[in-house]
Amino acid sequence: SDGSIRLHQMTSEYPLMQWNDSTNGQPVIALQWALTRPAVFFVLDASSNIYIWDLLENDLLPVAKQTIPSENVVTMALLGEPEKTNGLLGLALAKEAGQIDIQYVKKKWAVP
Repeated sequence: SDGSIRLHQMTSEYPLMQWNDSTNGQPVIALQWALTRPAVFFVLDASSNIYIWDLLENDLLPVAKQTIPSENVVTMALLGEPEKTNGLLGLALAKEAGQIDIQYVKKKWAVP
């Protein structure tokens, strides 16, 4: 609820990494690991901002931020096929009014 993100290892109750205020204090609505690239994850906050984290590029801050204008995004899911190396990775964004928006991610964050 405070915008912090914690990375845990299954064998420990203490986080390996913790990023406080990673969404400028906005609650985290959804967090999804990339299906095709293990070091990348996506965060959706309550203000309809999507943050892209690539831990191999920068483990302190997100590498990109995209605001979804016009309507609140209530959740997201990732689309892709991990067994294929074509670099296709998409985000399905569910909006408050019931529409679904599909956006594709740049290959640099999708290719294994």
